[in-house]
Amino acid sequence: MDLLLMLLLLLWSSGLQAEDKHQSTEPVRLVGGASHCAGTLEVKQGEWRPVRYDFFWTLKEAAVACRELDCGSAVSIGSRDESSDRPVWRIRTDCLQSGSALRGCASSVSSSSIVEITCSDSVRLVNGTSLCSGRLEVKSEQSWSSVCEADFDQQDAEVVCRELGCEAPSVLQGALYGEVEAPMWTKEFQCGGNESALLDCRRSDSARRTCSPGKAVGLTCSEPVRLVGGASRCAGTLEVKRGEWRPVSDSFRTLKAAAVDCRELDCGSAVSIGSRDESSRRPAWWIRPDCLQSGSALRECVESSDSSSYIVELTCSDLLLQPIISVSPTMDGVSGAQQQGFQVLQGSNFTISCSVQPQYPGGSFQITFTSSNTTYNYTQPAVNHSADFLFPAADPAHQGSYSCVYGVYVFSHNFSSESRLLSLTVTDPDETFHRTVLIIRLVVVLPVALLLSNTALYFILKVLNMFV
Repeated sequence: MDLLLMLLLLLWSSGLQAEDKHQSTEPVRLVGGASHCAGTLEVKQGEWRPVRYDFFWTLKEAAVACRELDCGSAVSIGSRDESSDRPVWRIRTDCLQSGSALRGCASSVSSSSIVEITCSDSVRLVNGTSLCSGRLEVKSEQSWSSVCEADFDQQDAEVVCRELGCEAPSVLQGALYGEVEAPMWTKEFQCGGNESALLDCRRSDSARRTCSPGKAVGLTCSEPVRLVGGASRCAGTLEVKRGEWRPVSDSFRTLKAAAVDCRELDCGSAVSIGSRDESSRRPAWWIRPDCLQSGSALRECVESSDSSSYIVELTCSDLLLQPIISVSPTMDGVSGAQQQGFQVLQGSNFTISCSVQPQYPGGSFQITFTSSNTTYNYTQPAVNHSADFLFPAADPAHQGSYSCVYGVYVFSHNFSSESRLLSLTVTDPDETFHRTVLIIRLVVVLPVALLLSNTALYFILKVLNMFV
């Protein structure tokens, strides 16, 4: 009995030591959430206290806490109001930006508004340009592992992007964000695409035990940024998703800052930025300028703002669909395919047609023709969203590259979009005739000549055999 009691005391003592060791090495925790990677942020500096929520808290600050907790990427950050003020820690952002740990940046204050953070439990993207891009790593048994490209597909990527609070995957390719790092994940994912977390997906043993250099999964998810209410996806009210979709407060944003928004939307450059006054105030985001200037993505730089009735309206340059260019003969004389280019017989008529899918009324088409030493431009108004340019009596001067540029005036600005290039060569009818004759000779005359020579050789051999 005494021996059993001593053993129990020893186990209890070692458990306390392990707990003290765990707490001393991890003076940061999230409590009250669904896992140790979600909940109210608390820091230990002598005693455990929650962290005060300030408007400057963005996903960049939350990412520091997720990293110290050995969780995945920062997914969302918010606040919770308590009924009364209590001692809390205030974290200085300038201190965090210098590379210090949370505990080293804490000072004592009192507040009823405290930080709540959600990190991804077991997936993260590393070495990327934002929280939505990087080399994929999966956590299992307290260890992070890279994933081989051959064990991962588009449906798996959709689950990861959703789990990280990003939008749909846009790039899935190995070697984008560094070489393979050990250890390697040894399972093949078999996601249906609708799961909420990657580790919820079915898995099977991988056929590979090693992963070749450059074959670790590199993933880029679309940033959760959109323009709504405009005539196209590249114009309208700017909204960002950080847990929920909210508009962006006007807050003196400039055209230079708006260029980041257009770039993340894959909508070219910023053309105009303004504000819209709503009849009622609603929750909005405020964009921290210094965060954007550091090269961070838009979602990582939004702060919670008091409800605002002035919200950003943005128009980007890639507003128009790409026009279509084609060539057709008025009579026989045009041949070829789009991939190899078109051929036009010298002296024949041909028409270059420009068209665009209906988006806006009016507009015009300009056809640009570039030969070896000259560029020509011809313009016609768009009629039923198309225009035809007739070229009579083709000659060598018409040989070159053609493109259509569609222009239209909308939203108080001029916009334009250019088609692909169309390559056209002009051939001499006489050369074409002689080439055709040569081909006929090769196809018809040569076999006949070979047949006659073979016949003559046969009779010569037969005669020789008679004298032998």
